[in-house]
Amino acid sequence: MNKEFNKGIILTSLGSFWWGFIGVIYFEYVSFIGHIELVVHRCLWTTIMLILTTSFFSKWKIFFKLISNIKNLSYLFLSGGLIFINWSIWIYAVATDRIIDASFGYFIMPIISILLGYIFFRENLNKKRIFSIVLVFFSILILILFNLKTLPWVGLIVAFSWAFYNLVRKKIDIDTDIGLLIESLFIFPFALIAFYFIWKNDLNDFNLSNLNLSLFLILAGPMTVIPLFLYVRGVELIGLGPTGMVFYITPTLQFFLGYFYYNEAFSLVKFISFIIIWIAVIIYLKDLYEKN
Repeated sequence: MNKEFNKGIILTSLGSFWWGFIGVIYFEYVSFIGHIELVVHRCLWTTIMLILTTSFFSKWKIFFKLISNIKNLSYLFLSGGLIFINWSIWIYAVATDRIIDASFGYFIMPIISILLGYIFFRENLNKKRIFSIVLVFFSILILILFNLKTLPWVGLIVAFSWAFYNLVRKKIDIDTDIGLLIESLFIFPFALIAFYFIWKNDLNDFNLSNLNLSLFLILAGPMTVIPLFLYVRGVELIGLGPTGMVFYITPTLQFFLGYFYYNEAFSLVKFISFIIIWIAVIIYLKDLYEKN
């Protein structure tokens, strides 16, 4: 078994678990401040954390070398916009009790990633992998036809923004953390402007009079950087297809939390779709293990 492949699977699994469990618990807990302010804090503290880690690991030379490359900057500007969209819609879903809707998006995202991996990078698709993809597509079709009465726009935006983010990041060979820093710096000015207007209109929950909450909101930085670093590094090591299938850990855990902990609706149709998806995941991962 290839060591790099093993490492990629482990990193992607850890990042997916973080998003599916730890991240949901944290962002739902602080969602009472409103999804707009929460998105702003996520952007601000993610940038600040990355600046600190870049200084700690003495990577500023790498940073300045990267920003001198117009091609890299163009890709990172695009990926920065995609990750901002993904953060915003996901937090909106958590704040408005649509965790299961968001998880629907993360269920279909790997399908998009697998197709993008095949189209742009010629990642291999054998019969077993194609069969697993068909099973997942069938399970998604069940959700759409028998359960979702309206267009699941939250899930669709989550899925497409994240799948294309992975695609763009795969096209450039840069350090994961430095790439995240540059993306965050593109977003940072807009987050600062938004925070200024929130503060000017006295709508901010982040203030010295509630120090505990303010310190807790700062955790939005680590809560974003750590799992994203793990997952993106996994994509770099093993490709879009394999990481796309491992990523099913995230929506599965979100389903469990949404239903058992937050009491969101989880119908029989969703349960059947869930079983079909995990059968597909087992088939796909078994094939990946045998091939590597």
